[in-house]
Formats: sequence, structure tokens, C-alpha cells
Amino acid sequence: MTSRTGLDEILERLKSVQHELEQEVDKVLDEKRQQFSYQLHRGRVIFKQNVRRWHRQQRTGLLRYLYSAPLAFILSAPVIYGMLVPLVFLDLAVTLYQHVCFRIYGVPRVRRNEYLYIDRHYLPYLNLIEKINCLYCGYGNGLIEYSREVIARTEQFWCPIKHARRTPDPHHRTAKFFDYGDADAWRENLEKVRKDWD
Repeated sequence: MTSRTGLDEILERLKSVQHELEQEVDKVLDEKRQQFSYQLHRGRVIFKQNVRRWHRQQRTGLLRYLYSAPLAFILSAPVIYGMLVPLVFLDLAVTLYQHVCFRIYGVPRVRRNEYLYIDRHYLPYLNLIEKINCLYCGYGNGLIEYSREVIARTEQFWCPIKHARRTPDPHHRTAKFFDYGDADAWRENLEKVRKDWD
């Protein structure tokens, strides 16, 4: 059985590896920007003119796109896009929640724009339908990431206790939580964990 100290050491190594991974990802992104001839300027992607022209040539026309789409895909579109209503409601509810409650609790607010980064619709090789699809997916997945972080911070403040069983994909804040059944740590260190937002 691994001791708490052993887990702390593993978590420190994990942080170090995550930092290395982030640096490597940044390096790969820089290489991809060079490979695909684009740069970021004030948060916007700018392709070289000849690349934009080539991308537009690769775009599938709307009529051809619709004609080649399976009928089931077209008929399922209202079901897919109907999810926008609960997604927008979730967005409003989570944003309102954190602006009211986090101020009261002293919990740092989650910056929504760090999670909802929508940029794929700028790609010239996508037609209008593909761009709308990319807007939808970018918004939905970014919103879930944003919501997860808001809820994770709430859990860290109110109930930072690990579950008795391991869940398939625990959020990163779980590492700070108390072991299930460790009443002493809960009573002695709750305030410390509530303020550990790094």
C-alpha cells in the first residue's frame, strides 16, 4: 500500500511531467504553425495568402455536401442542434452561479474565455455547414470544460474528499482532496485546502 508521502511524491513527479508535456505541446504547435503556414495575431489565425487560396479550392460546395450526406444525418440535425437550448442555459447558469457564489466564498472565478476558444470556423476549406458544426462543437466542448472547472472549484471548497472508488476521469483538483474516511485531515486541513487554488 502506498503511503500519503509516496502519493505526494508521485503527484510532484506528475506535475513536473505535465509541465514538460505542456512545453512539448507548445513546441509542436509552433512547428504545426510553420508547417501549415499560419500565425496568431491578437488571438486570430492568419494564413499566408497562397495557403488561403489553396484552402478555398479544397472546400466542398454546399449542394454537393448536402447531396452526399446520408439522409439520417440530415434528419438528425434538429436533435443535435436542439441541444443548444440546454447548453446556453447551462452557460448562463454556471456563469451567474460563479459570479455570485464565488465572490461570497472567496473562490477565484474561472475565466470563461480560457475554455471557450472557438476558432475552427476561420478555416477556409470548411463550407458554411461545416463551419456551423465546428462552432457548435467548439462551444459545447469548451462549455463543458468551463463548467467542469467551476464545479471542481466548488467541490474543492465544500467537499474536498476523494471517493471510495476511483472514477474513470477525475478532475485535476481531486489530487488535493482528503482520503475517504480521513476525518482528522478533514478537520485539521479543510481551510488550507479551501485556499489552495494553484
